[in-house]
Amino acid sequence: MPKSLPCVFPRSFLWLASLVALVVQSGLSSSSSSSSPSAYQRSVAGGKRPGFMERTLVLLDVNTRSPIRVLNDNFLSVQLDPSIIKDGWLDFLSSKRLVTLARGLSPAFLRFGGKRTDFLQFNNQKNLAKFRGPGPDYYLKNYEDDIVRSDIALDEQKGCKLANHPDIMLELQREKAATTQLVLLKEQMSNIYSNITITARSLDKLYNFANCAGLHLILGLNALHRNPDNSWNTSSTLSLLKYGAGKKYNISWELGNEPNAFRSMVGRAVNSTQLAQDYVKLRTLLQSVRYYQRAHLYGPNAGRPRKNAVLLLDGFMKNAGSAVDAVTWQHYYMDGRVNKVEDFLKTRLLDTLTEQITKVTEVVNTHTPGKKVWLGGLGPAWTGGSSNLSDTYAAGFLWVNALGLSAVQGIDVVLRHSFFDYGYTHLVDQNFNPLPDYWFSLVFKRLVGPRVLTVRVAGLQRKPQPGRVIRDKLRIYAHCTSYYNPNYVRGSITIYIINLHRSRKKIKLAGTLRNNTVHQYLLQPYGPEGLRAKYVQLNGEKLLMVDNETFPEFKPKTLRAGRTIAMPPMTIGFYVIKNINAYACRR
Repeated sequence: MPKSLPCVFPRSFLWLASLVALVVQSGLSSSSSSSSPSAYQRSVAGGKRPGFMERTLVLLDVNTRSPIRVLNDNFLSVQLDPSIIKDGWLDFLSSKRLVTLARGLSPAFLRFGGKRTDFLQFNNQKNLAKFRGPGPDYYLKNYEDDIVRSDIALDEQKGCKLANHPDIMLELQREKAATTQLVLLKEQMSNIYSNITITARSLDKLYNFANCAGLHLILGLNALHRNPDNSWNTSSTLSLLKYGAGKKYNISWELGNEPNAFRSMVGRAVNSTQLAQDYVKLRTLLQSVRYYQRAHLYGPNAGRPRKNAVLLLDGFMKNAGSAVDAVTWQHYYMDGRVNKVEDFLKTRLLDTLTEQITKVTEVVNTHTPGKKVWLGGLGPAWTGGSSNLSDTYAAGFLWVNALGLSAVQGIDVVLRHSFFDYGYTHLVDQNFNPLPDYWFSLVFKRLVGPRVLTVRVAGLQRKPQPGRVIRDKLRIYAHCTSYYNPNYVRGSITIYIINLHRSRKKIKLAGTLRNNTVHQYLLQPYGPEGLRAKYVQLNGEKLLMVDNETFPEFKPKTLRAGRTIAMPPMTIGFYVIKNINAYACRR
């Protein structure tokens, strides 16, 4: 985690500082062997007042004078993969429940892109039957007719177009999708993809979903549509731009997905110079269409910053850094074929994001100092994720920590792959039920604002043993509370804490935070599956949608002023310091 200055507490706490060891990171460092209470008891053996020390394992203060970062209001955003065209789920984006769930995460960007971005071809047609494509042999013909009738009914609605799809339609769609998704996963594993046609009707449905949910659409364009001389072919893109402009669709744009991996996918490389020329050409193309003259352009969506990706990013920023409004790249933590919960809890794995952010920002600042950097695609695992792992509570440690690390290091927007998708890395499953990472995201959206604050932590730790590395198992981040939350006045602070220890940890609020009422939102797994649970409880209450348009009530637990925060083992909690009137958060 990023380094910060040693803890500084008010004068009344100076006598206490002598009793604790200061840590240089913004989370409390602790060795992997210190997860049991006995480790802390041994560390104070022979010292004075051991009982007092045990009660003050962690002291926490926050600099409330000024923020260290101010992020985009859409900091937490989401992604949809073009595969939803192929497996049929695009036709169900008008579902009231799905729109409600997406609306819960607004304001946000909705990136329509992924591996299949570079296999999309736009066809300005609205003939529903001709371009829908054949279904499996058992796929009922009247289901196709139902989709057509549903589309006609939606066309008759004014404004936001929403539908209540019959259960039988959804069941048939799940059957179709299950077959198609086996093909999609096989493509992803083999890294060989087939083309996808995005029709005018498809774009209408996609934009309707984004518009109804209060999301701003970012549409990925095919960078592998090439001329014989390897220059980018703009014909399909120009047709798409003209159609979108005619419909007055407010869209931002990007070109390609992980261009550093093109050779492995199609046997054809696009170097940084050519990619830069393509982006400049796209910027010129946008300016030629009056409605999109001021549209935003993001890129180059490079993969994880290893050697080839860093070289491509460096060359791109040198030649076309000024053509993009923000620089995008992607990070996925692990291979989707992992099968152990422990793999999601390794602090070394959590820390890889810090190293990757540093590499990217160094390249960007070399050529275009101050240019915004986005994580254009982030997920717990690649190759579709891990069944019963990347869609469970365990994956939440990676997700919430990624949000905290990205915020501290100045990443302006984080786009989560994926909101709704095949595989196991999505926020919402194919029954339109929120998964644990959705609930983490919703709580984050409601409580965490864009102003990032410095956390100052002091605590007790064991003396490191030779050959052992101390790692952060208690991670603490702080922001001004979201201004969109009507329950808290400006000046409130939200702290979110990840406890990876296998024992309970106590946090004592100190300095400017002491003597203030705290609202606790503690998220724990629900059910006998433990960390593999697909349900979450908030302060002991299971989180479930009330109906298709109503979220459950998020009831905080009030901790009286001066009370110690007790974090259960392997949990994530959000804590709002009410009415603190922090200067950094009043503006």
